[in-house]
This record gives sequence, C-alpha cells and structure tokens, in this order.
Amino acid sequence: MKSDVKDLKLAAKGKLRIEWAGSQMKVLELIKERFAKEKPLKGITLGACLHVTSETANLMIALKEGGANLALCASNPLSTQDDVAASLVEDFGIPTFAIKGEDKETYYKHLNEVMDFNPQITMDDGADLVTLLHTERKAQLKGVLGSTEETTTGVIRLHAMSKDGTLKIPVIAVNDSLTKHLFDNRYGTGQSTVDGIVRATNVLLAGKKFVVCGYGWCGRGLASRARGMGAQVIVTEIDPVKALEAVMDGFEVMKIADAIKIADIVCTATGNKSVITVEDFKNAKDGIIVANTGHFNVEFEYDGLTKIAKKRRHMRDQLEEITLANGKKLFVLAEGRLINLAAAEGHPAAVMDMSFANQALGAEYLVQNQGHLEAKVYTIPEELDTMIASIKLESIGVKIDKLTPEQIKYLASWNEGT
Repeated sequence: MKSDVKDLKLAAKGKLRIEWAGSQMKVLELIKERFAKEKPLKGITLGACLHVTSETANLMIALKEGGANLALCASNPLSTQDDVAASLVEDFGIPTFAIKGEDKETYYKHLNEVMDFNPQITMDDGADLVTLLHTERKAQLKGVLGSTEETTTGVIRLHAMSKDGTLKIPVIAVNDSLTKHLFDNRYGTGQSTVDGIVRATNVLLAGKKFVVCGYGWCGRGLASRARGMGAQVIVTEIDPVKALEAVMDGFEVMKIADAIKIADIVCTATGNKSVITVEDFKNAKDGIIVANTGHFNVEFEYDGLTKIAKKRRHMRDQLEEITLANGKKLFVLAEGRLINLAAAEGHPAAVMDMSFANQALGAEYLVQNQGHLEAKVYTIPEELDTMIASIKLESIGVKIDKLTPEQIKYLASWNEGT
C-alpha cells in the first residue's frame, strides 16, 4: 500500500491514542456503527486533506466502515501526529501521506498523491484539495461528486470561488453547521490555542495583556479562555458589529497598531492575511509573544519579519527569538502556523466528535444527492444538525424538554395574543 509517514514503528503508540480519542467521540461512534451496517459510501473513493490527529483517525475509520476507499494527507505541515499516521497505515490500512514538519514541496507532493487516487469526494480543511482540483487537476473534475469543508478559512475561499463562477462542484460547508462552529471554533479553538501557547512558552497568562485579533467564533473562544486564565484581554476587529459585541462582552477594543505597543501576547484568529504587518512589528512591545490560530500562516507577516531580523535563534520547540536592528526582541511561535496543532494536540476529542459527525454525514449526503446538487456551497440540512446535538446530549446524560401539542399549535398560530 502506497503511503508516506515518518516511521511505521510508531504505530502501536498511535493506535492507543486513536482508541483514547474514540472513547470520547460518542456521536461519531454511533454513525460508524450505522455505516458498518448500511455501507452508504460503498465503492466511493474519498480523498481527505485534514489535520492528521487521533480524532481525524476516528473519522477515517468511520468512513472506511461505511465502505469508502480512502487516501489522507495533512492540511498543515506542522499538525501531523506521526504515531497516528503510522497507525492509520499499519493497523487500519488507510493510505496516509503526512509527516510532521514536512517542507512545502513535500506538502504539495502529498496533496497530489491523494488526488492520484481519483477521489469522487474530497474532504478539506482549508480548501487545498478543491483548489488543486480547480487548477492543476481540472481533468478530474468530471468524476467528482462534491466536497466537504471543515474550516472558516476554507469556506471563505469556496464562497469566493462560487461568487466569481469558478467553483465547478457542490461543496458542503461543514463549518457553517451550528454543531460545528458554535462548539469546535469557540470551545475547541479557545482551549487548544491557550494550550499551545502555554506548551510552547510556559509563560504565566495571569496579568498579561493578551491581544486577540478577530472576534469571530474562534476569537470569542480564545478571548474567553484567556480571560479565564487571568489575562487582560484586548480585541482588535474590522467589523463594527463584532467590535461592539466584544465591548459588550467586557473586552477592551482597539486598533492593532495601538494594541501591539502594549501587548505581552498577541494571537491572530481571522482567516485573513497580513493582519499584523512588518510595520506593526517594528512598533511592538519588546518581548512580545506572537502566535496564530487561523488556518494559514499568512495572518501575520512572518517572512517579512525574518527579513528585517538582525538575529534569529530557537529557544524552545516552536519558539523562535527574533532580534531587530534596534535590539528589540520578538518571540514567534510555530513560524506563524496553527499554534494549537503545532505546539499542542488540537481540539479535544469531545468537541471534534460533533465536527467529524458533520463531515461523515456530509459525505453521505453528497452520495445520496449525487446528480441533484448544483456547483455551489451548501450547508448540512438543519435536521442533521439537530440530530447531532441530540445525540451529543444523550451521550453526556443530559435530557431536555419537548414541546407539547398545545405549544406547537401556539407557535404555529397568529390569532392568540394577550
């Protein structure tokens, strides 16, 4: 079986990690059990570009149980868990192309190796496979049923493609499901980003001025968790409504140019590029720690910063000291890549459970509706979102009320008032 992982001898450790994550992914477990019986993906080749973690492994196993032929590569050069990649190949027979720390050339080689399997469905975390499909691999478009997309960044790219008419396949925006972005983006990103920053630096957050760039769901989660650790949180935004919401949530809001002068720690969470520029870095507080929890490593100008560096040295794993000509020191984490996956383990399994339940059901939806979907961006039907939430509640022992017939009638009527 063709694959490219660091070391197959790591498989035993990886298998245990996969098993532990799976024990906390009850919704996906139920979907896997149904998939094993019904085989809704039988005969379908599915190419996935996702963070190769123990949680992702459980999604891959569920899809394989559903009958899919799989090929997996990493969606970020620093997010792969090498022992998990080894186990996917050795223990589960899933072709995997991912090595933590792979260079850009290897990263794109792995993307193309997945596309060499001629997938009928692609599963993305950042829209790299879809982009490749619409640029260098256009000849394969006619054989593709559709794609599913995990991230805010990827959905932004896909909507842009749809708007200018270049999107040629239907795509399920998994990120737009309520059971994805309300939980994964907020609670998962919030906790795992703090985890990554602390692991990379071992700094005390209490009392620090912690700047969060962007107040979307990821930024909200990070701001909340940083405040919970005792940090003085400042938010930067370009959206007046989100900025106002941050103010009402009790955070100080200011421009990045002002915030960076006083920040002890700054973390981008926007899905955009050049949020922190080289000029901003020149004005940064001496000793500032800089991180990114957005998908791509373009949210702050790392390459530009390294070009003006007088001196560079690595102090710890994923922690680089950059000294400027004026003697000012900046500490950059993970070369601007996803800090929660580069320095930590990504989102906890319990929250990825819902995200990957959406991915699995999204793939099934594409198969069930093949030939009936237009080349545009879709969301998973509301009833599936609600079903995932209900199963999750059941798995953690929470019961909720149901509407009575009288209440249903009242909510559907207009002629009963005061």
